Amino acid sequence: MEQPEVKEPLATESASGDPPARPAASARPTTSSLAPQACPMCGAGSAANGGATFAPTFVYAIGRIEPRFPRPSVEKEFVQATGRADTNGLTDRQATQKVLSQRQNRYLARQLCWVMTIEGLETYILVPRDPTDLDLLVEALRPTPSPMDLDCVIGARGPIAPLEMCNGLMVPIVVFDQLYSFDRDALMKAIPRPEKTPIKEFAPAAEELFDRIMQMTDNAGATDEHRALNYLAVRYHAIYTKAAEEFAANASMTAVDVHPSPLSATRKVVDVIFSYTNRGTDVVEKFSVRVDVTEEFPFLVTKLSPYYDR
Repeated sequence: MEQPEVKEPLATESASGDPPARPAASARPTTSSLAPQACPMCGAGSAANGGATFAPTFVYAIGRIEPRFPRPSVEKEFVQATGRADTNGLTDRQATQKVLSQRQNRYLARQLCWVMTIEGLETYILVPRDPTDLDLLVEALRPTPSPMDLDCVIGARGPIAPLEMCNGLMVPIVVFDQLYSFDRDALMKAIPRPEKTPIKEFAPAAEELFDRIMQMTDNAGATDEHRALNYLAVRYHAIYTKAAEEFAANASMTAVDVHPSPLSATRKVVDVIFSYTNRGTDVVEKFSVRVDVTEEFPFLVTKLSPYYDR
């Protein structure tokens, strides 16, 4: 699938036509100033960023969130806070979750850097746009983690994190507006099952489609194509119903493609096309759903329907 070209931010010129001055070394963004000043949604950057302007890159990503210690001092402070807490009989993960959930230790949750991994790769550092959403990050830290745990983040991608922000980890910062946590089994059970489809057939079909979307190459949820796919994976149950119907009809899922829609003249609209090939006759059937990805929150334009190549 062809990836759209990503353009680097362009620096604005001053009124006299001269290029903007480089920021002084003392103006380099710090961990405490990144969230309010380096706003990926704003048309103009702060003085700390040299007044750079760039179009926002929205993110709709599915992965797993875990906390990291940005500095040794924060780790030592956390150890002291854990020593003051009653953690008898708890695993390390349970103790960590308990300590960070306590109100008096909220300062520690603010000091940590929260990393989102996708398919095992460190992909983003998360910063809540609203400070009260720090609770969502703490809740994403399950006391008893499972390989099936997933977190969905919706927000805007900012600059690469400076070295001091997360102990040298240099990945893009994402300022998120929505974050919700779930596990794959709960998602599968929440999908309405067609009355004529036995659960023993529907569940494997839904799981295979979800896994195919998650394992697509470089699906970091930052391109229009991947944002549309991830939105459908967690918000549109009809694609799972169709997958179960096609598997029951002896068809294999042979492709999932995303193309710009003919309706995308004024807005960014994409067609997500699911191809199924009959195992006995090799006849290919295609079904498409149209998604608007112009802004931060994608939405459905047309429902799933048969698709014919033009």
